[in-house]
Amino acid sequence: MLEQKIRERRQTLEEFTEYAERFAREHDEPGTLSLRHLQRLITGRGPNGQPLGPVRAVTARLLERIFGLSIDELLSPPQCDDETAELRQMLDASRRIDGTLLDLLRGQLDSIRRIDRQLGAVVAYEEVGAKASQVEKLFTHSLPGNTRQQLAVILTELHTLAGWQALDLGKMHHSWQHYERAKHAARETGSESYEIHASAEQAFVLLDLGETEKAVAVLGAMQRRASSGCPQLLRSWLAAAYGEALAAHHQPCESLGAFDDAAELLRGESIDTGGPYVVLNPVHLDRWRGHALATLADPAAVEVLSRVLIELDPNLTRAETALRVDLAVALTSVGEGNALQTEVDRAKRLANAIGSVRQQRRLSSL
Repeated sequence: MLEQKIRERRQTLEEFTEYAERFAREHDEPGTLSLRHLQRLITGRGPNGQPLGPVRAVTARLLERIFGLSIDELLSPPQCDDETAELRQMLDASRRIDGTLLDLLRGQLDSIRRIDRQLGAVVAYEEVGAKASQVEKLFTHSLPGNTRQQLAVILTELHTLAGWQALDLGKMHHSWQHYERAKHAARETGSESYEIHASAEQAFVLLDLGETEKAVAVLGAMQRRASSGCPQLLRSWLAAAYGEALAAHHQPCESLGAFDDAAELLRGESIDTGGPYVVLNPVHLDRWRGHALATLADPAAVEVLSRVLIELDPNLTRAETALRVDLAVALTSVGEGNALQTEVDRAKRLANAIGSVRQQRRLSSL
């Protein structure tokens, strides 16, 4: 029953042990729970396959508080009849998914994106997680075919959005896990471009960890994979992402060359916008180029970022926050003290408003 309850929480055994340790600290419980101990409780076997002895009182109390069930109930056999009924219900629900419901799920994803762009991850992150759990249940119980592919697309997009939000909130481990789930779902979309996009976004976790060489390698590999068959807009986005990684790795000529490639790809009048959700236009591309210039301490960054600040959509709060932090970084390089303090104050207010731990950390390092 213990394993069944953990699965119902949509957690792996590793994730649950982390949660249990955190719960114990927050609720002053002396009990601990390692992964090995949890596995023994679930199998009912101790070391060397010996029968499991009595559970320590503090561990039993911890599990009882988490689940609201006695330790005897938790170690009893699972309710197979209930599981069978639930499986039949989910298979039936997945069979009844039609085009109207898929459109509804896409519309909900678009609404969450709008909230995220304007109010930040501090408002939208939990909603994305809940929606991803809902879609994942439907996807897991759907049979091969077009509906399963469409659910895979929605699930991939939800996890890539959640991955970016978690990164902005400073939850880098959660961000990495979201991207892993996105890549897993992407393999069933029928389009390689979704996995390429998820892998490329995951490289930004490496950048935030200071693993610039690895990020450059990942993004370079994704560019090569996308060279044929992927939408032109995605290839432009990948070139810009590669340029940002190269700047972080202190390769200025290569970085600016990558941004030139991105601009060339973006110029096509009939650019193909199919595939993964990517926000990229000349203003956003200049914003990314300005970020790279600021990273490289290039004085031209101030002019580029100041111009983009005028052109940027005022509803894109998270983008404005990152832009103002970049401008503060650029002003630091050129020694503009008065303008710098003004920009830092504005950036701090925005970063605090949307809960961007990522940008707060960048400001703290100035």
